[in-house]
Amino acid sequence: MSPSAKPNRASGSGSSRVAATRKAGVFTEEERAAMRDKVKEARGSINETEGEGAVLAKIATFKGEDRAMAQRLHAIVKASAPSLSPRLWYGMPAYSKDGKVLCFFQPAAKFKTRYATFGFSDKAGLDDGSMWPVGFALKGLSAADEARIAALIAKAAK
Repeated sequence: MSPSAKPNRASGSGSSRVAATRKAGVFTEEERAAMRDKVKEARGSINETEGEGAVLAKIATFKGEDRAMAQRLHAIVKASAPSLSPRLWYGMPAYSKDGKVLCFFQPAAKFKTRYATFGFSDKAGLDDGSMWPVGFALKGLSAADEARIAALIAKAAK
C-alpha cells in the first residue's frame, strides 16, 4: 500500500450515497443543511418570541405524512405541556424549557429515511432504571401512540 493510500474503514457494501459520502469523510447535503440551520438559530435569527411562527412555517414546508404527524405532534405538545416553548433546532420543530430543548420532531424527508423520528434530549429527564427510550420511529400516529407521547412530554416538562 502506498503511503498516501488509506485503508477502507467503512463496513458494509458501501453502495448507498450516504455510505459513499461517509467513506470520503464529508457530510451529506442534508447534514450540511442541518448545520446551516443550527448556525442561523445560534446567531439569533429566530428568537423565542418568533418560535411558534417559525415552527408552524417549518411544518408547512413538510410533505404528506411528515406534515400530518408534525401538525398532530405540535398539537399534542401544546396540550400536554403548554409551558414548553416551540422553536427550531437544527431546522426541526422542537420544544424547550428554560432555553433547553426537551423534545423534537425529525421528518423522514430531512435525512431521506423511511420513518420520521420524535425524540427527547437528555434534558427531558425521562430516566427509568438503567435503560429508557429517547427516540421513537414514526410511520403514523395511533391514539395509543399519541397518549404515550403526551404522557412522556408531560413528564419531561415537569
